[in-house]
Amino acid sequence: MYSSVNTIWVLLGAALVFFMQAGFAMCEAGFTRAKNTGNILMKNLMDFSIGTPIFWLLGFGLMFGGASELVGGFDPFVQGDYSGILPEGVPFMAFFIFQTVFCATAATIVSGAMAERTKFVSYCIYSLMISAVVYPVSGHWIWGGGWLAQMGFHDFAGSTAVHMVGGVASLIGAKVLGPRIGKYDREGKPRAILGHNLSIAALGVFILWFCWFGFNGCSTVSMTGDDTLAAAGSIFVTTNMAAAVACVTTMLFTWLRFKKPDVSMTFNAALGGLVAITAGCDMVSVEGAAIIGICSGIVLPLAVEFFDKVLKIDDPVGAISVHGVCGAMGTLLTGLLAVDGGLFYGGGADFFLIQCLGVASVIAWVAVTMAIIFTVIKHTVGLRASATEELEGLDIHEHGLPTAYADFSQATSMTAVAKDNAYPEPAAVGSSKRANPDQAVPVQVVSAPSGISASDVKLSKVTIICNQAKFEELKSAMNEIGVTGMTVTQVLGCGIQKGKLEYYRGVPMTMNLLPKVQVDIVVSKVPVSQVVSTAREALYTGSIGDGKIFVYDVEDVVKVRTGETGFDALQGEE
Repeated sequence: MYSSVNTIWVLLGAALVFFMQAGFAMCEAGFTRAKNTGNILMKNLMDFSIGTPIFWLLGFGLMFGGASELVGGFDPFVQGDYSGILPEGVPFMAFFIFQTVFCATAATIVSGAMAERTKFVSYCIYSLMISAVVYPVSGHWIWGGGWLAQMGFHDFAGSTAVHMVGGVASLIGAKVLGPRIGKYDREGKPRAILGHNLSIAALGVFILWFCWFGFNGCSTVSMTGDDTLAAAGSIFVTTNMAAAVACVTTMLFTWLRFKKPDVSMTFNAALGGLVAITAGCDMVSVEGAAIIGICSGIVLPLAVEFFDKVLKIDDPVGAISVHGVCGAMGTLLTGLLAVDGGLFYGGGADFFLIQCLGVASVIAWVAVTMAIIFTVIKHTVGLRASATEELEGLDIHEHGLPTAYADFSQATSMTAVAKDNAYPEPAAVGSSKRANPDQAVPVQVVSAPSGISASDVKLSKVTIICNQAKFEELKSAMNEIGVTGMTVTQVLGCGIQKGKLEYYRGVPMTMNLLPKVQVDIVVSKVPVSQVVSTAREALYTGSIGDGKIFVYDVEDVVKVRTGETGFDALQGEE
């Protein structure tokens, strides 16, 4: 007899775990460069889209289709009888979709570690293989009644079964691929390659944190009975506590280590804490969850630096450290901190040793199988994109997408011009009636200063580089002295000090390009010295980085509409 409460609970969990795909997509896109955003989003979509039918065709049977110690069974399209493994009161289809979304989560973890240099077709083949064989077999050992489950190995919601599988696959994939072009200098020192959109990455982290309550909490697969209800509430609290404490720990750790709290690493720490608590969220106390969070918050940045600086493995988003390292660590800490049976609670070493054996065996299985899969792909269809494709971006070469942010490009259109505009309408391209610059609109010419020919007036260009926060003050000051024409550009740059020494994910940024505003002004009537002195007064703070002012001679100016040149071209109409 089915239970509506239990069924709704399982389906809610399935929906939340599915929504984690959006979180992973946002994280990975934000922590990588804009030229690969479409490719990242496409890979996350295909992880789920490929994994769903493949898990139905082969994976679910290998995971749950039998009680043997090593593998379930071959059951294409899930035709067998699974009544013996179903949670109480939950129909088969609800259980099936719940397991499907977990499989897709394991597959999508690898996308970030292999980002920005992997051929799309090769990634699709990988995604198919991990969902068909790699994840289901180790999943059978842990959740399908296999040999680890029979020994008493505990992984409640997937620190090892899901996250460590994805983390180890990420490690093998990133190693076989090699680092991105420009990641390491000739001496092997890593260079910081900043992600393009921290806001999107942050949104992804918060989505994942929210969905993790379903990932862990709904893994009870039941909401009936006092014990289950109490366990669900406890799981929510321990899940949240580990993530929050991990964030605080990494913030303080990076603050002490790099003199400033590292933003991207702290966001990674939230995920690391969530991954680590997933194995034992039902067995540890709130204090134990806090300890797991502290361990995650310290281990995560050290692991990121280790893979980046020591092993020279380029992982753009930290997937190996977040999912692989924290997944393994959380599973081991469960053997120490479990209230019932943990080593620190007088349970002896047996449980902890079983946890160690489970972690080691799953690492070996995933490392060997994924090394074979990636090597075969590399020597057949090819694994890595060409240097040209990587430098110009996978979006344009793999998907024909010029940019993922087209609406942010400024474009001009004649439809935006008012109908009563006095400007002549330009002839269409190819028309025989082309606009004639000799037939310019008659204008009232403004004379040069008394006694001076307009052609003799000196023209100067003043270029001002300043902080963004001071631009409005500069604009007002220029307007007060009669300078109203200017061209403003958002730029990045640094002076002879190459900016301030900053760190990104533990790597020093040797050339720190800071956001600035470039203001170009061509003057004739207003003295250059007055423009320069006024600009200095408006921009001065006395601090390094106030900006620079460059003065150039201008040979001539031509107003396109009227044909006026020199001094006259810079004057407005009376």
